Amino acid sequence: MKFITYSYENKECVGILTEQGVMPLTEFTSMIDLIENFSEDVFKENFLGYIPLNEVKLLAPIPRPRRNILCLGKNYEDHAKELGATKISDKFIPDDPIYFTKSADAVIGTNDYIKFFPEVTNQVDYEVELAVIIGKEGVNIKPDEAEHYIFGYTIINDVSARDLQLRHKQWFKAKSLDTFCPMGPCIVHKSKLPFPIELDIKCSVNGEVRQNSNTSKFIFDIPYMISDLSKGFTLKPGDIIATGTPSGVGFGFNPSKFLKDGDIVECYVEGIGSLINIVKAV
Repeated sequence: MKFITYSYENKECVGILTEQGVMPLTEFTSMIDLIENFSEDVFKENFLGYIPLNEVKLLAPIPRPRRNILCLGKNYEDHAKELGATKISDKFIPDDPIYFTKSADAVIGTNDYIKFFPEVTNQVDYEVELAVIIGKEGVNIKPDEAEHYIFGYTIINDVSARDLQLRHKQWFKAKSLDTFCPMGPCIVHKSKLPFPIELDIKCSVNGEVRQNSNTSKFIFDIPYMISDLSKGFTLKPGDIIATGTPSGVGFGFNPSKFLKDGDIVECYVEGIGSLINIVKAV
């Protein structure tokens, strides 16, 4: 099942994306409400027909996360080495996960604009990432139990202002500017993707493939990251974990290939779909 949040007749709704169109789930007030009260039986009992996809606007699956996006840095070896050639990070492959967060207020949906102010940053970069959506509360979770705490998966573009990363010597500000967290287009329920997760992941800019990898190349796999992150830190329904990006980011090229006004960025993850955004200088 592909769960979506969408706007229809000036109302924000949740539903299931199907080949026939959008199946409304009117009994839920939000995606987090759906996650907390998930039951396949409810969907079968409350079928109201389909809305044509061209009549709705897709929003971010969780438009207003309760907490910041939880992120892993340098979780692909090739990207860790790529960053090592810059001044953003050291050259070492991490022995333990590197955590940071992105502001929940930075979230936008597919087809929304990634906006930036040229006087604030002129080094806007892309990072395609698989995101894990937590389905139930847990703390000190064991790796072999991690899948039980997952609701599903979506795509995040961890947009980053590289000049701000360098200037501030940390990552939060540079990755939390308004609109710097595109998410979507849907959440795919975990039952539809085999575990462990091994999915092709790509990012293209104006049709040029920049990133092309597979989640099997994680340094820290999903069971490990959920277990490690939950040590003394309670994960809650609706929490979003961005799992890191592979090599091919704009900053890694020589010369660098930063995003510019009018660029079209497509982030793709196998089994989920494509998250597409246009860059706009304002």
